[in-house]
Amino acid sequence: MLDEQNLREEILVRCLQSSDLESMVLVDQKSIGRRREEYLKLKLESGLTETGIAVSLAAELENRFAGFLIARVFYGEFGMPEQVAVLDTIGVHPDFRHKGVAKALLGQLKKNLLCLGITQVQTEVSWEAQSLLSFFQHEGFKPAARFCLDLNLDSSSI
Repeated sequence: MLDEQNLREEILVRCLQSSDLESMVLVDQKSIGRRREEYLKLKLESGLTETGIAVSLAAELENRFAGFLIARVFYGEFGMPEQVAVLDTIGVHPDFRHKGVAKALLGQLKKNLLCLGITQVQTEVSWEAQSLLSFFQHEGFKPAARFCLDLNLDSSSI
């Protein structure tokens, strides 16, 4: 039986590839209960082609696709002049949760970004996703010093 440290050492983290799409869709479907193939296809394409630096990652454990993260690098968005990475999506197959997969993915992302001179990672999480919020807090994320604003455009707001 592998302990948590040895298990993490068994996790292979590599660059995400377009051929990973179906594996990503299956992981996501097991997590949220429905297929979001088009959403993930667009996120994957964006993460691999619309940024000058590809930083999205996949994880394999026990010779299986265990998880992924899609991130992009921006150069001065929303009035912020410095480079920033945005973590769009992270997913771990339910069979591999609590085995260090998300930690390994995020750890490799941090190393890669620091090598590129990027020191800021941003993401958004639903307030109801308490386990994900807890994970990000444990990894050092803090609430941002800015507000995200929503405008509901239903018929009563016009």
